[in-house]
Amino acid sequence: MKKHWSRFALIPLLAVSLAALAGCGGSDKAAKEGSSSGTDPITFSFFGADTSPQWNGMKDEIGKEITKKTGVTLNAEFDVSGGGGDDRIALMAASGEYPDLVSPKANINKLVDAGAMIDLTDLINDHAPNLKKLYGPYMDRLKYSNKDQAIYVIPTYAGVGQESFDATGGFEIQHKVLKELGYPKVRTLQDFENVLKTYTAKHPTINGKKTIPLTLDADDWRIMITVTNPAFQTTGAPDDGEYFIDPKTFEAKLHYKRPEEKEYFRWLNHMYNEGLLDKDSFVQKSDQYKSKIASGRVLGLIDQEWGYQDAENALKASGKSDASYAHFPVTLSEEYKDRSFQDTGFASGYGVGITESCKDPVRAIKFLDYLASDEGQVLVNWGIEGKHYEIKDGKRVIPADVLDQKTNNTTSFNKSTGIDLYTLMSGHYGDGVKDSTGNYYTAKFPEQIIAAYSKPEKESLKAYGVKTWKELFPGKEEFDVKPWGAAYNITTDNESNYNVTFKKTTDIIRKRIPEAILAPASNFDTIYDNMIKELDAAGAVQMEQQYTQLVKDRVELWSGKASK
Repeated sequence: MKKHWSRFALIPLLAVSLAALAGCGGSDKAAKEGSSSGTDPITFSFFGADTSPQWNGMKDEIGKEITKKTGVTLNAEFDVSGGGGDDRIALMAASGEYPDLVSPKANINKLVDAGAMIDLTDLINDHAPNLKKLYGPYMDRLKYSNKDQAIYVIPTYAGVGQESFDATGGFEIQHKVLKELGYPKVRTLQDFENVLKTYTAKHPTINGKKTIPLTLDADDWRIMITVTNPAFQTTGAPDDGEYFIDPKTFEAKLHYKRPEEKEYFRWLNHMYNEGLLDKDSFVQKSDQYKSKIASGRVLGLIDQEWGYQDAENALKASGKSDASYAHFPVTLSEEYKDRSFQDTGFASGYGVGITESCKDPVRAIKFLDYLASDEGQVLVNWGIEGKHYEIKDGKRVIPADVLDQKTNNTTSFNKSTGIDLYTLMSGHYGDGVKDSTGNYYTAKFPEQIIAAYSKPEKESLKAYGVKTWKELFPGKEEFDVKPWGAAYNITTDNESNYNVTFKKTTDIIRKRIPEAILAPASNFDTIYDNMIKELDAAGAVQMEQQYTQLVKDRVELWSGKASK
């Protein structure tokens, strides 16, 4: 059910009281202008489905400047359970009590079905010139679905025009390990295994504790990042969540059904039985995983940098940069290519929306619009001129002392300055996009990335003959652009049985994959093959057919051919 922002329009006093109880604004002039204007102080409640451990209530330097410019302060709550906001958003939908602004990620369908979300189309057209400029030709990609073409969220998890200049995922190995072994070739699973096995044999303990060759984080949804997603990454498939999508027919199937992926999980089973995979990988919590990494005794990881960033920052802050990690595009064999950099185009999807409980939707959209403006983008990405960056010969430059803090004391730097805390609050330009002054909107471009590398990292890169980790990975020019973007952020239909079946299959996968990995090698095939049969018995085939149609619908919607 679609909610339009202009409902409940009566007289200003009644509009205010109703806004406090249930809805936003009204269609008359007073409500359209909002209950406050300019930079009058206003506080919006906000819920984000991700964690934000450095958040300190906008008391950081950038937060104070945002409030100064917009009058807005956010009373923000973030998911701390690691569950992607599932429980909190389900409670919202059931109770009808919503924050002013919400970033629900995959749970947007629950809020739309509950009638919680405002259609932002008119608000953007009337009050958000910077958002209109930002999205330009991509407005069709902001629409919810073919059937419901309202705009419920401003996409925040994908930057417009994104050009990643460095690799922050793949398979990771400590720099000190690489250095001692003479910077060996790391291209296949066997190469990766050999490095970990050789170093562990030479150093069975580190700082008096047992060396951990490889550990994984299977805590809740993190199992996808470090355990199951690498199965398609190492076998030449792109990231489309739980599915492999045929690029010609758009047919979707659970990626676990690909025979080559079974061989990846067989390798993990082998690593476990060889004593190279941490026996606690499937019982430890994320905090325990990070604690082990921060100790410096974990030689290898299979993760995305954001998943272990806090632990790596702790290593750097304690003078152990050589125990931080290099990134490699490891695959099952050299016949496969890692597709981490395959182009998805602008991958609209997860983002921030305004709920029907919002006390002033016009101020809210203007706030989001400010963050998307040139001034706002420079502020949230670079900080404050004179404090966090300087202008030299027309170029933004981060002073050496600030860069040192940003690189080696990242956690405290981000918390005090606010850099990197506001990027996902609104629409934004991606890395590689320049503003009207010829400067990049973000501080993540080749020269700056290279300058921020630690000494051990620079030594490793030099040894492998590259300047950035991305240079080791296949480039986007080696692959076709995906017309469906990133399938993992396709919105599903709560009215069908799809989500029930998806939950059943997810539960099966998260139970059986660890079981197969931890089994004696002789039992692996039986467990894995029975898992596939169990998935089909739970309705996977019909679910795959439903998802195939969703992929086809997205391609149609994004091509502009969907009915208006």
